[in-house]
Amino acid sequence: MTKRQEPPVRAESSYRAGLSPRAVARAALGMLAEKGADGVSVRGTAERLGVRMNTVLWHAKTKTRLLELMADAIVDEVSLEGLPAAWRERVHELMLRFRRALLAHRDGARIVTGTYAAEPATLRFAETLTTALLDGGLPGREAAWTAWNLQYFVLGLTQEEQSVPDAGDPRFTAALAAGDYPSLSRLSAHFGDTSFDGRFDHGLELLLGPGQP
Repeated sequence: MTKRQEPPVRAESSYRAGLSPRAVARAALGMLAEKGADGVSVRGTAERLGVRMNTVLWHAKTKTRLLELMADAIVDEVSLEGLPAAWRERVHELMLRFRRALLAHRDGARIVTGTYAAEPATLRFAETLTTALLDGGLPGREAAWTAWNLQYFVLGLTQEEQSVPDAGDPRFTAALAAGDYPSLSRLSAHFGDTSFDGRFDHGLELLLGPGQP
């Protein structure tokens, strides 16, 4: 009686062992650059990597999980080195770097906004932010809530910046023309202002309150 031969090991298995969640996330970010947030998929990520879909599912079992890995990869691009010593300047610089990382990717803010990723890079970023706020003397709850509010503000502002309509879009002006929204009409020039850098600085100043670093 001959010894039963073991089934051959699939080459895919060895590739799976060498494929990291980071590589999966980077491939998905490449697809994001080409197709935008709506075009990201587990299947497309597998095709981009040249592997079977099950190989990607080994690391990201759902699209939600894939988006979490992508979000953490984006946040991982926020350098935590060389931050100012003064807490207020440190927070400002940290959020500025966060915004730049989001802007570096098509629909970057949308990807990060839509996830709750308790992943290493995200946690390191949150640790650095909350440490700065605690160094500024904020009590526990205020430090935690201010950290959330800062991130919500930057994510919302950046998502608007990445989806702002063309300058020639007449819908807002047309909606005000009938005179039904007098306050909006009075402020229309400001609402149409796309000075996102200025709005970023203004928002951080409001959230952090008055005072010197």
